[in-house]
Amino acid sequence: MNYTGPISKMRTVLAEKVIYHLPVGDNLITMNELIGKEISLKYTHQIICIKCGRQTVKSFNQGFCYPCFRDAPEAADWFIHPEKSKAHLGIEDRNLAYEEEVQLTPHLVYLSLTSDIKVGVTRDTQIPTRWIDQGAVKAIKLAITPNRYLAGMIEVSLKNHMADKTNWRNMLMNVYPDIDLIKKKNETKALLASEYHQYIVAHDEVLEINFPVLNYPVKVKSIGFNDVPEYTGKLVGIKGQYLMFANGIVLNIRKHGGYVITLSD
Repeated sequence: MNYTGPISKMRTVLAEKVIYHLPVGDNLITMNELIGKEISLKYTHQIICIKCGRQTVKSFNQGFCYPCFRDAPEAADWFIHPEKSKAHLGIEDRNLAYEEEVQLTPHLVYLSLTSDIKVGVTRDTQIPTRWIDQGAVKAIKLAITPNRYLAGMIEVSLKNHMADKTNWRNMLMNVYPDIDLIKKKNETKALLASEYHQYIVAHDEVLEINFPVLNYPVKVKSIGFNDVPEYTGKLVGIKGQYLMFANGIVLNIRKHGGYVITLSD
């Protein structure tokens, strides 16, 4: 069948193996059913802004047109750098009402195992989605704070001791060290200033995540629609927000938010 429309990041369901759905226009494609099959992806050379819906010649920050990238609160710098949040002070960045809604809610500081141990921040309601999207095989909650700023400050205080980014190549090759996350959490608590101890999560539950991958590559090559507007290959797995093909070719779906494509199977 053929499906055409703008795409956005895959929706996920935590199960024995993560279930993935790809939005293509008004269709929601169950991608797990296509694993082991040959599929075709064709870029139509159209991009629709994920915020305002207007057509744009270039995508900014995973799907925004330039005006929305510049002005929309969803594209503000504090999304990437939570320590720059200011809503708790009543200070507006782009839209105070939106910023209060997002920033002044419980936020989680976590440790996850992707290509290595990493520290991250997300809204409490985004778990386990956030861990799945980054391709984590294991994760544990470290602290819960009442706002985004405090979570960001905890993350910043730990960046000298562990990474806050994932080596996407190793993640897709399923290469990661054997780390005891409960032990690592206990070690990490000792690194935190006393003012943050009140936010530490008492229980030590480790979530393990299994991805629908038939076999992992020994080498990966990333492609994008701007350079490869049409690609056909056997889908062998999905991890994070990447489609993985039989010859080590991988495609980051989230990077192409708003791109209008035709998917054929």
